[in-house]
Amino acid sequence: MGRRQVKRKCVSPRRTPLSVERRTEQGFTGMIGYLHIFYVTEASMNSAATQEARLYRMQTREHVCPFGLKTLDLLKREGYQVDDHTLTSREEIDAFKSEHGVDTTPQVFIASERIGGYEEVREHLGLDVPDSDETTYAPVIVLFATALAMGVAMHWQVWGTLVSPFLAEYAIAIAMTLLGLQKLKDIESFSTMFLNYDLLAQRQVRYGYVYPYAETLAGILMLAGALIWLAAPIALFIGTVGAISVFKAVYIDRRELKCACVGGDSNVPLGFVSLTENLIMMGMGIWMPLRLYVL
Repeated sequence: MGRRQVKRKCVSPRRTPLSVERRTEQGFTGMIGYLHIFYVTEASMNSAATQEARLYRMQTREHVCPFGLKTLDLLKREGYQVDDHTLTSREEIDAFKSEHGVDTTPQVFIASERIGGYEEVREHLGLDVPDSDETTYAPVIVLFATALAMGVAMHWQVWGTLVSPFLAEYAIAIAMTLLGLQKLKDIESFSTMFLNYDLLAQRQVRYGYVYPYAETLAGILMLAGALIWLAAPIALFIGTVGAISVFKAVYIDRRELKCACVGGDSNVPLGFVSLTENLIMMGMGIWMPLRLYVL
């Protein structure tokens, strides 16, 4: 008998189903690869979109232009690659101004277009442009916040606690002293602005020169808790006259004026804050003798 031939079939091996862990691992690998491609693509696009700017600014041995440095910092923070050209001599400066028909530096060029100086660059980038004539309460807010922080620090040093009835006294006395100091920095400028609304100064011009010294003295004495019989009447008097003057100018005459409370060169509007300052001084002038001699 002949051998029985067995037909062999080519059978594909059975595929074992992937485990859940294996499939999860492959999913994460694919996702990471996709994110990597996306990140590289986005970085390449951003790099390609990076703009260049040319800056010309004055930097001589005698003078470094502060607005040139501010412009350089602004452009870098906005993502520009800055080609920084420093003009180091009067000849270079004059030649540059003559060539481009400009009167000042710094000057910025972006994509062959002259943008201008610091403020023009801010405007080009869609940023706020500082207005030197715009009224603001920022100086008063900063001063009172500093006075409060100093009051807390002094109270902690003396009493070992953060809060007590004495905290308000410390903070107000420090605020009065700082306000007086701001006026004393340029007493001529203060007295000129003060004449616009203070009723007593309009009758006695010299009162505008006395006021800053009186406010500073009252604040220092109240902070020390000394000579309250002198400090309290001073604070009560100048606070009362100031409150009446501000109320009349703002709420009766409806005048729009700048307040001299932080000096004669500020843009703080005369209004509720100024009135509050004077009312607080009146309150201190009444409270301090009551606490020391009556209560």
